[in-house]
Amino acid sequence: MVRVVITGHQRIRSIEIKPEVVDPEDIEMLQDMLVAAVNQAIEQSQAMAAERLEGLTGGLNLPGF
Repeated sequence: MVRVVITGHQRIRSIEIKPEVVDPEDIEMLQDMLVAAVNQAIEQSQAMAAERLEGLTGGLNLPGF
């Protein structure tokens, strides 16, 4: 219902809201959906960054990795 596109630097690029979820009498639900969508986008961005970092450092046997 709400789609958030975020960059690898955790910057929001866009937010799309389906018109059918907009209820002027229930703004709290829309706010909750926005928070959930932004958090999900951040988590996916962090996971992608961690995966790429692992690919770069995986064979180096660096301490802490």
